Amino acid sequence: MADQVDELRGAERRLQAAQLAADADALDALIDDRLVFTGPDGLLYSKQDDLELQRGGGQRLTRVDEEDLDVLVVGTTGVTWFLGTLAGVFRGEEFTARVRYTRTWTHTDHGWRLIAAHVSPAPA
Repeated sequence: MADQVDELRGAERRLQAAQLAADADALDALIDDRLVFTGPDGLLYSKQDDLELQRGGGQRLTRVDEEDLDVLVVGTTGVTWFLGTLAGVFRGEEFTARVRYTRTWTHTDHGWRLIAAHVSPAPA
């Protein structure tokens, strides 16, 4: 079980690095085609929405500072809880925000893949 937790923690950190680098190909490999992402606006987004945002330059992160990362694995399902600060440009507007991501992952033959996520503001 510890190996699965370490593998999932690694997948989460690869996701963070891909977000910071705006690496749509790396994100494509980490995100399941069935992804449902609940954004900070409460709207639902797909994997394609996320990849288009990255490829089109709609989001560019300049900072991903992880304060805390909790990981839970049950069978082939994993959950990560990220707390940290993001900064960058989103659709032309600069931002800095302390956020909490809850991400649900599924383990496949290709490793851990993100299948659902939610982000919300976190108090300072």
